[in-house]
Amino acid sequence: MDGARRILDADVLVDDGLITMVGRLDGRTVGRSKPTTIDCSGLIVLPGFVQAHIHLCQTLFRGLADDLSLEDWLTQRIWPLEAAHTPDSIHASAMLGAAELLLGGTTAILDMETVRHTEAAFAALDAIGIRATAGKCLMDAPSTPVALRESTDQALTESADLCARWHGAADGRLRYCFAPRFAPSCTGPLLRAVSDLAEKSGAMIHTHAAETVVELDIVKRETGDDELAYLDAAGISGPRAALAHCVWVDKEGIARLARQSTNVVHCPSSNLKLGSGIAPIPEMLAAGCRVGIGADGAPCNNRLDAFTEMRLAALIQKPRLGAEALPAAQALELATLGGARAMGLEAEIGSIEVGKRADLILLDLDGPHAQPETADLVSRIVYSARATDVRHVIVGGRVVVRDGVLKTEDIAAIRRAANTQANKLQRAVSF
Repeated sequence: MDGARRILDADVLVDDGLITMVGRLDGRTVGRSKPTTIDCSGLIVLPGFVQAHIHLCQTLFRGLADDLSLEDWLTQRIWPLEAAHTPDSIHASAMLGAAELLLGGTTAILDMETVRHTEAAFAALDAIGIRATAGKCLMDAPSTPVALRESTDQALTESADLCARWHGAADGRLRYCFAPRFAPSCTGPLLRAVSDLAEKSGAMIHTHAAETVVELDIVKRETGDDELAYLDAAGISGPRAALAHCVWVDKEGIARLARQSTNVVHCPSSNLKLGSGIAPIPEMLAAGCRVGIGADGAPCNNRLDAFTEMRLAALIQKPRLGAEALPAAQALELATLGGARAMGLEAEIGSIEVGKRADLILLDLDGPHAQPETADLVSRIVYSARATDVRHVIVGGRVVVRDGVLKTEDIAAIRRAANTQANKLQRAVSF
């Protein structure tokens, strides 16, 4: 995924968490006298997938909010469940989601937590070894459910404290983002303050935008403005902003996003499952927009699988625009460099290049579903490969998955804690 999109038969040398050489070592040792060697014979080495819109706090809600439109999904299921979270349930939810992501080849995420207990999510992310930019969800509008609503000052103060604690932690593996949920749940003063705080701290802003027609109508009615224009006026735009979904964006909106270099995060599974629509991603790419992908949360997708999102991102555009729309190579870019840009990390991750952080995954495409081996390699990765094809995962030079086994935490313990906490949440909330 370098500038020339080269496919090489090569070794990758990693030292102190960085890629220091891409080429043939031919048995030579460079640097360390006793290097650790992973035999990658017959495997495909890729930059780790980057998912730029995730809700780890929702992993325990998987299967509890199916077959609902976004507005009912939020008000009837998700918000009551989020309000019931405890530090233990947040920690278990983040652990379960991060384990699924790492085992499926996702090495970096942009994560929006819920209103409370974000510290517990960061503790899980720190322990499990994934690269993550995460933020406390901000909701201060009068229309927000009372159980999740905070005062503007309270929301901003806690966010600033979390940013001071976690932004750049774990040798830069963990970062903070300011995460206003979406325009209808936030007041104008909060959005403007978020823009200022993000600018001062060098942090990203992560929010939702233009996901449904209902959302657009609410913002228009309450502000008198188009949602993207409203966010822009509040300072939520540009390379530091990542807007999830952007399903209902017209030509003028696409031009605005491109002009601002605002990041769009495409979530095809979520948009289909909630019936929200199909985002005009090929039109955005043609206009020069910055686009990444993400699975969103487990209850509006049911899996956190980069392979599924890549494949769907390509397939759902073809009935709209023709079979040539969004080819495999473009879909692979969305899942790697596109996500890296959306996280503000394109200089550090997203491709296998000297000087970048060693976030790498290794795929075994020997299964019948990915054969014959003479087929186009990018096609095999995007259209044929599965999360179960991931053999090894490396984050910042550290092996976190080896031979398909999570090495940083006990997966059985993660599963037990998740089921215990999910049962408690379901007992606490009645639908």
